[in-house]
Amino acid sequence: MRAVQTAYHSPLGELTLVATDQALIAVLWPDEPDGRVRFGVTPSAVDAHPVLDTAAVQLDEYFAGARTAFDLPLDPTGTEFQVQVWWSLASIPYGQTSTYGQQAKLISRPKAVRAVGAANGRNPLSIVLPCHRIVGADGKLTGFAGGLDAKRWLLDHEQSHVTG
Repeated sequence: MRAVQTAYHSPLGELTLVATDQALIAVLWPDEPDGRVRFGVTPSAVDAHPVLDTAAVQLDEYFAGARTAFDLPLDPTGTEFQVQVWWSLASIPYGQTSTYGQQAKLISRPKAVRAVGAANGRNPLSIVLPCHRIVGADGKLTGFAGGLDAKRWLLDHEQSHVTG
């Protein structure tokens, strides 16, 4: 699989966007270990690419508070269970949170709370498939690839732009 990547400068630091010709496959934080080789590809850097360009525009809109959901072709790579967990993240409304237990119930695997947590920890499409909206059963922030400060920032950002 041919993949390309580009740097995206966010309010939280530089992210790496990775895509094939068909879909976005990753949004990576600077400190994600082995993130770029995890997909079985060695992405080459590009200056322009339709999927990456659209992803950057939508991330700009998200960070400006003008976008509450992403409309991108996505192709997360993982086990069948991981992919099911990751897609379920898209159902968590902007500005709201859910728990690992609620997410496990949502995918009809109520006893798989720890497995759901582990799958979220491997989410390759951070922000776009919003694993930052998952908190512990007690409401406390739990692990996040970008770090807990970034997770808090994303949640606060969304809360500050919720209308209604």
